[in-house]
Amino acid sequence: DKLGFVFQFFNLLPVLTAEENILLPLSIARKKPDREWVDQVIDRVGLTDRRDHRPSELSGGQQQRVAVARALVTKPAVLFADEPTGNLDSKASEDVLKMLRAAVDETGQTVIMVTHEPDAAAHGDRLIALRDGKLVHDAPPVSADNVIELLKTLG
Repeated sequence: DKLGFVFQFFNLLPVLTAEENILLPLSIARKKPDREWVDQVIDRVGLTDRRDHRPSELSGGQQQRVAVARALVTKPAVLFADEPTGNLDSKASEDVLKMLRAAVDETGQTVIMVTHEPDAAAHGDRLIALRDGKLVHDAPPVSADNVIELLKTLG
């Protein structure tokens, strides 16, 4: 419960509702959910009216928001996000990035995100670039344009 994970592919269980998928890590850990926190997380990701729907009844953006909520519900100190916007349209991507940013700004969580998307990278406090397994850049990203320029210089 110290680590949370958000993947590019949502990895939701199709037989469970959105809320049941969100609560899954707590169920596995045999921890009683803090209902107030669960409701707050579900509200924060904008799924209050969809909490009883199965993944097949949700859009891709909604499914990814379930995945983000599932990662946040355990209040992890560190949340790893692997291409969390890779399969989403621009609006859903922005929503997910705002949720991850809020996890940092509002609850003090650390988010480590792997992405190839300059807009997503620009949401971070720090941009670390690797090439062939070696660190080639470590600084604040500033903007998507800066990220694009950096990528051009790295080849």
